[in-house]
Amino acid sequence: MTERVRVTGPPRHTAASRTATRLGDVTEQTALGDLYLRSLLAEQLRLALRVIGLLVVTLGLVPLLFHLAPSLADRQLLGIPVAWLALGVLVYPFLLFLGWRYVRRAERNERVFADLVSGHEDGD
Repeated sequence: MTERVRVTGPPRHTAASRTATRLGDVTEQTALGDLYLRSLLAEQLRLALRVIGLLVVTLGLVPLLFHLAPSLADRQLLGIPVAWLALGVLVYPFLLFLGWRYVRRAERNERVFADLVSGHEDGD
């Protein structure tokens, strides 16, 4: 008579797997990880489109304003044409502000994503 031997595999549901973060889904490229990455990319794309839209509306309307109101383009401030001041000087602080704001928002999106995949819950 032969003795019965029970053959088992590794445990399927360990305590470590229950506490594992969602980062494994991202690094292993599972469907859930793909969903997380697509949501991050979609949010970053929406942010970029909002910034580009704001840029086009604000800076795109300035030349149109000078075209529609030629008398405004002929005015001078401190001996410098207003059109030159608006398009050659005032644009750059606006661009710097827009870039700074974009970077802050993009980093915030990445922090939220990192918190999501690492399993940290935020109270707000």
